[in-house]
Amino acid sequence: MMRHFARHKPLLVFFLIGLLFEVAYAVGAPVSLKYLVDEAFGPKDVQAFYLIFSLLLCGGLLSLAAGLVGEYALNKLSGRVVQKLRSDLYVHIQKQSAPFFQRFRVGDIVARFSSDMASVERVATFSLPFFLKEALSVALGLAMLISLEWKLTLVMVFGSLLMMAGPRLLQGRAESANLRYKEAQERFTNLIDETVKGHRTVHAYHRQSLLLERARSHIQSLLTLGLKMHVTNSLLERLPLTVLLLLNGAMIGFGGYLIFQDQLSIGGFMAFFTLFMNVGQAASNLTLVIPGLIDSGSSFKRIAEVLDYEPDLREVERPIELPPIVEGLTMDEVTFGYTEDSDQLKAVSLRIPVGSYAAFVGPSGSGKSTALQLLARFYDPRQGTVSIDRRNLRDVSEASLRQRTAVVTQESFLFNTTIRDNLLLGRPDANETEIVEAAKLAHIHDTIAAWPGGYDTPVHHEGASLSGGQRQRVSIARALLKKPEVLLLDEVTSALDPGSEAGVNDSIRRLRGSATVVSVTHRLDSVVQADLIFVFQDGRVVEAGTHEELLRRGGLYREMWNKQHGFVLSQDGLHVSVDADRLAQLPFFKGVESEQLRELADLFATETLQEGDSVVREGDSGDKFYLIVRGKFEVVKRGSDGEDRRVAVLQDGDHFGEIALLKGIPRTATVRALGPAVVISMRRDAFLALTAKSPHILQAVEQTLRARL
Repeated sequence: MMRHFARHKPLLVFFLIGLLFEVAYAVGAPVSLKYLVDEAFGPKDVQAFYLIFSLLLCGGLLSLAAGLVGEYALNKLSGRVVQKLRSDLYVHIQKQSAPFFQRFRVGDIVARFSSDMASVERVATFSLPFFLKEALSVALGLAMLISLEWKLTLVMVFGSLLMMAGPRLLQGRAESANLRYKEAQERFTNLIDETVKGHRTVHAYHRQSLLLERARSHIQSLLTLGLKMHVTNSLLERLPLTVLLLLNGAMIGFGGYLIFQDQLSIGGFMAFFTLFMNVGQAASNLTLVIPGLIDSGSSFKRIAEVLDYEPDLREVERPIELPPIVEGLTMDEVTFGYTEDSDQLKAVSLRIPVGSYAAFVGPSGSGKSTALQLLARFYDPRQGTVSIDRRNLRDVSEASLRQRTAVVTQESFLFNTTIRDNLLLGRPDANETEIVEAAKLAHIHDTIAAWPGGYDTPVHHEGASLSGGQRQRVSIARALLKKPEVLLLDEVTSALDPGSEAGVNDSIRRLRGSATVVSVTHRLDSVVQADLIFVFQDGRVVEAGTHEELLRRGGLYREMWNKQHGFVLSQDGLHVSVDADRLAQLPFFKGVESEQLRELADLFATETLQEGDSVVREGDSGDKFYLIVRGKFEVVKRGSDGEDRRVAVLQDGDHFGEIALLKGIPRTATVRALGPAVVISMRRDAFLALTAKSPHILQAVEQTLRARL
């Protein structure tokens, strides 16, 4: 803290001068008793009394003035120090990239801004000044005591060492107890954050009891660790007071002996006794403030832990300002992994010409979204280069890169302000006409206009007051309003209904020529008109070309295309029919005649789901087979510890539950929607009723499934 204070030297000097005057008077005033008793009261010398009294009065007024000046300087000094520390911490967090936020969770960061910064503020405004004042009082008081009676002072100093021994022995335990208590507070804060943000999932799975047990465990831990901390701190405070009482007895006994031996006057003893009580109280106060200093020491370490975390994405010393883009985007032999022992991208090379519309497609986990994040420079590659107009993004200033690019992800985030303020985030100078035009392109204007507040409608809970589709379209409008030269889109239509998706895709396609558009999607219908389609698999680009070229090659893209087609979806997304040819692609319907496949197609019913909804739950009876028409799902299994673990991700065209058609066995996993989704399902009883009339269908299905099992 003194290092922070030293950066504001004038204020520090005023504070120290005021402190010195205050302490000097507090120490000098008791010494006046010696002269009052020995020189004024004993001889009854009125002039000596008036002189000493006048000096005390003038010194008191000077001390009062110095104290006021010092207090003002301290308040201003501590305020500036805490303000700068808060600002430095906030700015440092803004410089960080994704790995930082994986290392420090929301509760970790909030705890440092709340409890840790409050502890630092206490030490800046109270504990440290108080410590300095009492330490100076002890130092000056000891010097004055020695001048009064050095033998008695030595006895008292020796006894005072015992006063400091206790706190010294307990300091390590107190530091550990304070640190563990703060870490427990941090864990409880994280639990509260998860409970609030995940309340829908908690209720959907009826897991309130599980979180309640976790909360009780954290609260019990806070109780236990808090008790240890408070007991240790109490010992730190009480041991010195006990020693001080013993010292008072020793001083009276030895002081009386010196008086009887005519080695100390009565006035001298009174001055010594009063001054020693002041010094003893100051020394005792030093031990009282130690728990607060230990607490703030732990807080300083925790704040320093964040400040010492170096950003993964650093600007070079002299970054390049990115001029208007004239060539395009390039990835050259790029290898990247989120951890050292895994690679999400492996020697990826691609080029996207300026003004073109490019798409990244591929199975879930193939690396397509990771590639987009490197183009946005949310990460730097481990090997290879990512460039714009042959300029390595490592050498480009972040400000100029963000000025020319815009990113929209599937995890749309809105600030708790108005719709208008959220739209203006990327371009504060946009006028009303431009705002409305961008909203229309994102197919959200009519929705906003229908709200009572229109564009001044407030957003609550980081956008949770809007539906997922509304949130996503506002995010798209925000990016379009910016009019970027490069628009990077990551599954931006995943939360939209078919009508809105078609409109947004049309708006994106119309940007071709005026902007370079790179879209990550698993829905191939939206990229049919793309200039370039890059197909990712296992972290590599395995195919590239236009839609027609990739279909002719008959590779992975053709396989994905076939899997996603054969469904007819109504404009509102509430009704789906499936072609017999699409069913014929399913391995367990192989060999079934077209006529029977059409009969099977009629058995399917449409189901719509929202984020967090479970299609099936682990342990429930299996009575349906499902085909995913739109959306993404996670497959979750519960471990022996009771925790759910994701084992797979399913998306458009995938299927699950075929064993239920024959066996009706309990579900072996939970399948949960990761966003708005549409599936079609076939009930087991309807399937068995059909196969009772057409036994050869059942035989064909049984034969295929038996081979798989």
